[in-house]
Amino acid sequence: MKIMSFNLLCGGKGGRDWPGRVNMVLDTIRSADPDTLGVQEAHYGWINALCAGLPGYAYVGVGRDDGKTEGEYSAVFYKKDKYTLLDSGSFWLSETPDVPGVKGWDAACVRICSYAKLQEKDTGRQFVHFNTHLDHRGQIAMQKGAELVAKKAAEICPDLPAFFTGDFNVPPESAPYRAVIDGGFRDARLAAPVSDDSVTFHCEVYVTKKFYEPPVIIDYCFVKGDVAVRSYRVLQNVYPGDLYPSDHFPVLVEVDLPSA
Repeated sequence: MKIMSFNLLCGGKGGRDWPGRVNMVLDTIRSADPDTLGVQEAHYGWINALCAGLPGYAYVGVGRDDGKTEGEYSAVFYKKDKYTLLDSGSFWLSETPDVPGVKGWDAACVRICSYAKLQEKDTGRQFVHFNTHLDHRGQIAMQKGAELVAKKAAEICPDLPAFFTGDFNVPPESAPYRAVIDGGFRDARLAAPVSDDSVTFHCEVYVTKKFYEPPVIIDYCFVKGDVAVRSYRVLQNVYPGDLYPSDHFPVLVEVDLPSA
């Protein structure tokens, strides 16, 4: 099965606002054909566009500002014909995880994590996919947010394989990254037979072929439990006119799950 993480860029500049990028984003997702997909910076407009353009998928998640439709989602999409949704939920990266719309610690923005517990219909295999977007400024919020998701994963699925995707806004040598590893997850990039060290954030989408310097890896797929990572790729799709779907490249991981 394939797990994908994709920061869609909620807006955009220089005539590259989100409606003009929908078809590129949809094409990127369709060509990757993920079983599950964690998206970041997906406002309600993006969610509707994805639902319309990807009819084979259902999703879980809510807007971070009100727990309904306001603000960005960290939604998890999944193939509805292949998987049964057993459980789902969202919690906020703050001192009060069950209270919608609260900024945690020193965060610049409200942050949320959504998850889906899924069962493969043909095999009965179960797993949980967590997806989030850590804060981009608050150092405490980054650290505490990463620790909170790792803690929640241990509570929600102590005995099941789990995936944790997201835009972490920090490089692999950071303390928040280490908090996820210390929480029992493995970085799929390092667990894959061949590592891909390609940049995942490449500056603004409207700047043609101008990459962030130095190159940074800030988007991840972590795995937990009896999961064998077969491959890890950063999908550097480029479209006519040297245009990119987003200011982030999506991450795609292929894995094997244990038998049910």
